[in-house]
Amino acid sequence: MGNLESIYGGKKVLITGHTGFKGSWLSMWLVKLGAEVIGISDQIPTTPSNYEASNISDKIHDYRIDIMDFDAVNQVVLTHNPDFIFHLAAQSLVYPAYEEPVKTLMVNSIGTINVLESIRQSKKPVIAIMITSDKAYDNVEWVWGYKESDRLGGKDPYSASKGMAELAIKTYVESYFNEPVEGVRLGIARAGNVIGGGDWAEKRIVPDCMEAWRANKIVDIRRPDATRPWQHVLEPLSGYLTLGMELYNDSTIHGEAYNFGPSANQNYSVRNLIDEMKLSWKNVRWNDTSNNESHLHEAGLLKLNCDKALFDLSWLPTMEFQETVRMTVDWYKAFYEADGTEMHDFTCSQIDAYSRMGRDRGRKWTK
Repeated sequence: MGNLESIYGGKKVLITGHTGFKGSWLSMWLVKLGAEVIGISDQIPTTPSNYEASNISDKIHDYRIDIMDFDAVNQVVLTHNPDFIFHLAAQSLVYPAYEEPVKTLMVNSIGTINVLESIRQSKKPVIAIMITSDKAYDNVEWVWGYKESDRLGGKDPYSASKGMAELAIKTYVESYFNEPVEGVRLGIARAGNVIGGGDWAEKRIVPDCMEAWRANKIVDIRRPDATRPWQHVLEPLSGYLTLGMELYNDSTIHGEAYNFGPSANQNYSVRNLIDEMKLSWKNVRWNDTSNNESHLHEAGLLKLNCDKALFDLSWLPTMEFQETVRMTVDWYKAFYEADGTEMHDFTCSQIDAYSRMGRDRGRKWTK
């Protein structure tokens, strides 16, 4: 069976979208586990970024490739013959998707197809984790969590793009990757609403607050009473790594989808998040703009049911909400105190702290 280090140590791991928020944290964790990491991204999506602040580029194979360029993606796969692939490359934000629906639909569907087709053409056994999103569900704002068998396809371009990606993945599993014992083993991961250090994407609650409060400004909050399954970025990443580990050990879960989210009782509102951030940050000021702005569709309630991940993978979330917020704010405080430089050691220390927390709480991926 083994733990994460015994599974990933010495393996070649390809990450698409490695310069992004999740991808940069995953890259660092895999390097710490002893993996040889190969990254594909077209650009560093934000300035500043965790990727640059944590000095990741000199520790991996760093390729600047558009995920829409099949030939280039395929060449990297053929050159490195990875043992594992984690596909995160995407247009990953809801609001920019409204502004550029065609780009979002194309990148998130065709980009996924390009990775799948590269795997098919490589004709080499590989374990692939395809990361989509909790937004893939047709969200009717149930008070209970969505299960992996619930209907996909949302009301906005971003949700639709993730539903399209899921259809493509299912097609390749059923048509080409249907003998997992000797060939490709593939899993689908759905998570969302991650927070953590190094996120500077536009119109995201935590970076918006950090930037405003650092400058002693007031931040505008669109929907303070909207609830989200907030989780630290390391939580779903532990799920992705666990899914890869279990696929390595067990072909029977090939083709399955899994939700990775916080405990069911941890759906907190934006207001709750801000109140918790106040405990670690001074001069917190904000305006409720929900009544004086016109807004595009945005879900008020979104919950995930993660029972399947518990049953099949023995995966559970590790952190409480308060720990999640404190670790997030601590990263930004360290970043600003260091003037945005030399965050590598601090980022690694948070990965170590999370791993110790997992061991202390008996999480399977630490054993």
